[in-house]
Amino acid sequence: MIAENRNGPVRIAVASGKGGTGKTTVATNLVVQAQGSMERVVYGDCDVEEPNGHLFLRPKIETRDPCSLAVPTVNEEQCTGCGRCGEVCVYSAIVVINKKVLTFPELCHSCGGCWLACPEDAIEQGTREIGVVETGQALDAFGFVQGRLRIGEAMAPPLIKAVKQGAPDADLQVFDAPPGTSCPVIQSVRDVHYVVLVTEPTPFGLNDLRLAVEMLRELGKPFGVVINRADLGDDGVRRYCAEEQIEVLTEIPDDRKVAEAYARGEIAVRVLPEYRKRFQDLLERVLERAKGR
Repeated sequence: MIAENRNGPVRIAVASGKGGTGKTTVATNLVVQAQGSMERVVYGDCDVEEPNGHLFLRPKIETRDPCSLAVPTVNEEQCTGCGRCGEVCVYSAIVVINKKVLTFPELCHSCGGCWLACPEDAIEQGTREIGVVETGQALDAFGFVQGRLRIGEAMAPPLIKAVKQGAPDADLQVFDAPPGTSCPVIQSVRDVHYVVLVTEPTPFGLNDLRLAVEMLRELGKPFGVVINRADLGDDGVRRYCAEEQIEVLTEIPDDRKVAEAYARGEIAVRVLPEYRKRFQDLLERVLERAKGR
């Protein structure tokens, strides 16, 4: 049994520079393996535009809470059409044309600048629902939380923040980040202790790995790399990691049995005993790096 962390949960993010590298495969196997050696474990799916961890962890959802943003509503009787609100909004979520105020809630970042700037106190806080946070128990063994962004909604970071805030208390929290390097990914990794970057040994994998590494170094986040389907492609990723002094945490082969388990919605460490030690070693290495932050 791995010792509990008495200083609060260890927070790990599993990310990737591109989709399709096996990020969710690594995240779900890691959390299931952790459940066998830690008392309290939580999986959080921050890929709120298309969460798919539930396909493998099969949670029983117990709560569904809406996630809303504060957006401006204008009291036209008090408004003088001065235009100050539009001047302070850098997102063009509120504009004034011919003293008529127009609002575009889907562009609003809820910064509050417009209602603070209004000299007539004519702007009030309304709300706009952007998605839902769902929590429950996965595989009847550990905590589960995920976000589901409303179709057509572009504001993923606030929902990701709500997912992380809604994660049950635990010794270990593993957050499955969206792919890429944009704002949703930054929100997913910004307050974790360690990031596992999953990549593949291909030119595309290397290119997007470089971008992800630049992002994490800019954020000052410690990280290591997992090379998935490691026996395919070329040595470009390994050479890059060696040149940049990036730790390769483990390599996972291109195993048909893993692919078949994935296609059935099964977790490799539960149905393929030969992978348990690999993920146990990965877990212990990641926890050591995270706790030594």
